[in-house]
Amino acid sequence: MSGEAREKEAMRVQSATITRRAAVGIMAGVAMAALTGLPGCSLFGKPPYVSPYDWHALRREGEELLYAPDGVVDSRWGIDVSAHQHEISWEDVAASGVQFAFVRAGNRGATEGVLYEDETFLANAVGAHRAGISVSSYFFSQAVDTAEAEEEAAHFLDLLAQAEAEGVTFEAVAFDHESVNVEGARANDLDGKLLSGIAVTFCERVQTEGYQPLLYGNQRDLSRLDKVVREAYPLWLAEYETDVPTAQFDFRIWQYSNSGTIPGVDTDVDLNLWLPAIEP
Repeated sequence: MSGEAREKEAMRVQSATITRRAAVGIMAGVAMAALTGLPGCSLFGKPPYVSPYDWHALRREGEELLYAPDGVVDSRWGIDVSAHQHEISWEDVAASGVQFAFVRAGNRGATEGVLYEDETFLANAVGAHRAGISVSSYFFSQAVDTAEAEEEAAHFLDLLAQAEAEGVTFEAVAFDHESVNVEGARANDLDGKLLSGIAVTFCERVQTEGYQPLLYGNQRDLSRLDKVVREAYPLWLAEYETDVPTAQFDFRIWQYSNSGTIPGVDTDVDLNLWLPAIEP
């Protein structure tokens, strides 16, 4: 099995589909813990979190961040882009050493709830693919219930199919639901249980169609999700201006900067480190 095949297989194992029955069970457990006055921990407490990664093995080379345990690089370097980055020269991006790219496919409006396609999606997906960069995609959700999550997933799948018709293949797809600093934003104050259900609904739908789902967010966004949901899908953490991540949960991708400079992109761009799968 090739390295890429092993990587995808490890991710599939990690993201075994969570059932709604399991979600309901864990939510009941969380509620019981809250009633005892000890949310998120057992009667006897819980051991401190220990990351599966050795953060002493991080190494920076200019803009690039590497994970190199025992001096051997075991990570990939990438970017994520949207219409905010305007037109991109993907050949220049590839020449800079970028190995993967998440391209935004679309989003739901924060105030009016209308679904949109990112106007640069197809050009970015096709351009990155033709430049030899591994392509993934993400959808910016503002769903307020599971019905809207289903609608977003269907819209996302339609957009992915357009790129696939041009020869693009997607390594992974990500669900990005976060609060926005916009007056009248309709999805900012969802409770964790509802947000967890929305995330699971979206991820189950795209997984049913053969895609590998991930969950994106900063510590606050991801911590709002039930623990069982965070453990069901690989996580993509956004955390900037720190030498090492501080999140108290496992993740696979670290978005470590939102102000990178990359040849071929004429704006600031997010920089990401894709970590290796860790055997349980």
